[in-house]
Amino acid sequence: MNSDFLKGSFTWIAGIEDTCVYPPSGFGMQSLDEYDLTEHTLHWRDDLTLARDLGATAVRYGVNWPLVHTGRDSFDWSFLDERLRFAHEELGLTVIADLVHYGTPTWLEGSFADPGYPEAIEAFAGEFAARYRGIVDHLTPLNEPLTTASFCGLRGVWPPALTGWAGWTTVVMGMVHGMRRTISAVRAANPDAVIVHVEASSLYRASETELELRAALLHSLGMLPTDLLLGRVTRDHDMHGWLVEHGADPDALASFTEDVPVVDLMGVNYYPDLSPRTLMRIDGEVAQIATNRWQEGLTTSLTHFAERYGIPVLITETSIEGDDDVRAEWLDDSARAVSELREEGLDIRGYTWWPLLDFVDWSYASGGRNVEEFLLVATLADGADVPSAQTAISADPLLGKTAFLRRMGLIRLEESADGSLERIPTIAATHFRELSRGPAAVVGDADA
Repeated sequence: MNSDFLKGSFTWIAGIEDTCVYPPSGFGMQSLDEYDLTEHTLHWRDDLTLARDLGATAVRYGVNWPLVHTGRDSFDWSFLDERLRFAHEELGLTVIADLVHYGTPTWLEGSFADPGYPEAIEAFAGEFAARYRGIVDHLTPLNEPLTTASFCGLRGVWPPALTGWAGWTTVVMGMVHGMRRTISAVRAANPDAVIVHVEASSLYRASETELELRAALLHSLGMLPTDLLLGRVTRDHDMHGWLVEHGADPDALASFTEDVPVVDLMGVNYYPDLSPRTLMRIDGEVAQIATNRWQEGLTTSLTHFAERYGIPVLITETSIEGDDDVRAEWLDDSARAVSELREEGLDIRGYTWWPLLDFVDWSYASGGRNVEEFLLVATLADGADVPSAQTAISADPLLGKTAFLRRMGLIRLEESADGSLERIPTIAATHFRELSRGPAAVVGDADA
């Protein structure tokens, strides 16, 4: 298997939102399965074909670990067999498989904090890699460790519902153990596998001098899961003492510096209106305010990951929430920024618009409660900007999905009278097709 990514080619990628969190009984949320919520479960053939027709030659695709790994030693591969073979064999798409996307099987009672988690994900990863070798050779061990740690370990939103920085540390240590064992199992089962590590951008600014240390800490924490995975957190690392202070086992930390796994591609997730944050005091509390930094933030994030780790990068998620014209504008401007960075010598291997389809806000599964760690900014009638929660949190889940639809896809979803979701291409979809089919010079040429 010769990966176009590893040969230096630039690849246009579509991503289908695949958050898959199934809570144990009695947990304070419904299941959060975006494949079901967006009706991809019903229309997966059409959706994957649409990705191909828009010019994508690769697709980031979740494999619903909580549903496939039905028991410690049992698996149900039936729906994956059909979908993955269709994507690869009939459509010719390169599949980048998301092995873990925020959720774990319900039989794993402690989720990411369960002592059995590393062994469980190792078993699944090894079985998956062996079964789909030659069909799926590009794998992401775990999507966005930083976001997972926030929802599962810091703020108690998703299982295992830990809280505080000790909870964050527990989840991060479990995830790193799991990612290390995943990569080892995948490479043993498929020596040709390409490992795509995917992490969220970590961009923080302070609104006042007194908050600069807090912003610096959050930035360091944002890089910490990847630093741990890549064996960089020795006793001399500036966050080693912080980790131990918050419950990390020093022997476990030392073990992470040995037999360090190899990551082939560094995936960076960046949303211009959501990823950059400004720290601000509100009613005596420090809040993260989402701050649109447009192309500048994208350039900063890609450059930082590339320079810090020395691994080829690709955009594994980007889009913007807004009307069709706003989405098209961001696509054009971000593609231009990538082209300029490649011309300057930055090794960028791909661009993923995520999500292909509008998706249902995560608050839907929590009864409309805002579950994000940041606030958006609303503009009042007098022109003043004030922080506010997302508008979707006031909606009633019993009234349908419309109020919860996040308008971020190349394909717009519209709820019909019967509750089904119609797929409507946006102008951004047309722009994506044109960019993907244009000359290599549009996005630079790594082989030139």
